[in-house]
Amino acid sequence: MAEIKPNEVYTTEETRQILKISPSTIKRMLKRGLVRANKVGGQYRILGKEILRVISPDFERKAVGRYKNIKTKVKSKIKNW
Repeated sequence: MAEIKPNEVYTTEETRQILKISPSTIKRMLKRGLVRANKVGGQYRILGKEILRVISPDFERKAVGRYKNIKTKVKSKIKNW
């Protein structure tokens, strides 16, 4: 398997091959919003970081948790001004 580059743009076919899923599954994921994509000229384009997020959603959860902790600390400091 080739390295997934976060800033690379992939087609639905390339994404399907990377994730090893059927054409109907990738369509369903796009329709339900499980994979975020942009439509260009009638075809979907998917960023590599979105593929990485799908592969490892717990990574995103950790990042969101850390962001919330920092946000809470900043709010408490600002509140005291």
